[in-house]
Amino acid sequence: MSKAQSIALKLIITFLLFSFSVFAYATQYNQTKNILINQVNVFDGKSKNLLLKRNILIEGNKITKISVDPITVGENVILIDGTGKTIIPGLIDVHVHMIFGSLSMLQMASPDLGEDVIFKNVSTQSENMLLRGFTSVRDAGGPIFPLKKAIDEGQVSGPRIWPSGATISQTSGHGDMRLPHEKSRRFFGPISRAESVGATFIADGRDEVLTAVRENLREGASQIKIMAGGGTSSAYDPLDVTQYTFDEMKAAVDAAEDWGTYVTVHAYTNRAVQRAIKAGVKCVEHGQLLDKKTLKLMKRKGVWLSTQRLVDNTSDMDESRIIKRAPVLEGQQVIWPLAKKLKMKLAWGTDFLFEPSLMDTQNDYIVKLEKWFTPYEILKMVTHDNAQLLALSGLRSPYSGKLGVIEEGALADMILIDGNPLENIGILSQYADKFSVIIKDGKVVKNNAE
Repeated sequence: MSKAQSIALKLIITFLLFSFSVFAYATQYNQTKNILINQVNVFDGKSKNLLLKRNILIEGNKITKISVDPITVGENVILIDGTGKTIIPGLIDVHVHMIFGSLSMLQMASPDLGEDVIFKNVSTQSENMLLRGFTSVRDAGGPIFPLKKAIDEGQVSGPRIWPSGATISQTSGHGDMRLPHEKSRRFFGPISRAESVGATFIADGRDEVLTAVRENLREGASQIKIMAGGGTSSAYDPLDVTQYTFDEMKAAVDAAEDWGTYVTVHAYTNRAVQRAIKAGVKCVEHGQLLDKKTLKLMKRKGVWLSTQRLVDNTSDMDESRIIKRAPVLEGQQVIWPLAKKLKMKLAWGTDFLFEPSLMDTQNDYIVKLEKWFTPYEILKMVTHDNAQLLALSGLRSPYSGKLGVIEEGALADMILIDGNPLENIGILSQYADKFSVIIKDGKVVKNNAE
């Protein structure tokens, strides 16, 4: 484990001991009025062409009417002029780490970093993500439950969160975050600090995997994340290794399916993914080393590919990680166009870790997909399609209602854009200036249209 990871775990302990509720941070968006958006062009999440000059009524947290005719309303309403603008569903990122992405290595290395600074960084990153237009995210592993609770209760501003809870890893797997001096609890005693704060579970054998999955479900996980292969940022496992036996993976799937939800796996290689599919896994994270045969198997079985346009190597990366990442960076040039050609169930996420400055580029990584996709395909992926993956949680979804579309009866998560992203997808990177209005759950969280 790297020094940065070691420091990060110590800070996570501090973070979890610190309650968001200590701060009386009431949300600044306490609006209860209905909303009427007039004469706006609509990207509904599915159609290739805009619906022109529509009037949209939002009552409570849902879209109740979309009409070409004027909509009559009473006095208790917020009027927004959408003339010449485009409204789209709220953006969705299905692979974030809200906690691990909020602290920089410099901050983690500071011996003077206090609880108030940790809280400020995490809550600021959460609010900024919402102001970039991301109204929903799937957290792919980490101690996320305190932040999600604070957002849902209005103490912190941020996106809806589909939490995975602690990642589940075998000993020496991608989620084995132990410090060098920490030995296996099976032979030497106490659990590691990473496990004690809910960052990860090290679980070996069917019984331990069942317990780990059930612990996450007990905390409110909407899906389960297990580590099925090597990673580029972990200390103990080469990239090529396959992790978890079939019986262990099947245990995770059985426990999740008993609760009406699914397992997603961290995996890059054909062997790891084929084993996961056989065990009944419904989603694969990453997959940049997969070949056409395995992708076809995924398509045939209806398995999602949740992948990323990866960050290029930076000056902060050590040489061993750069070497590990080389084949993955090369593989992403193949996986995106091939998955598109095969018409797979394809989802997009960022997967930023320990570099808060990267969070500000979240929208840029949507635009980078333009190398392989049209603006329409990109917009549909980061709204409607990503919402379909969120919906895979079924009754374990923490929020009821339909997302990723602009239609009557859907949840009112949307962005009013000054321009047309179907003509210029790059406008998504100009969120500070071009996102005139952002609405989450029927509440205006940004309004520059007045």
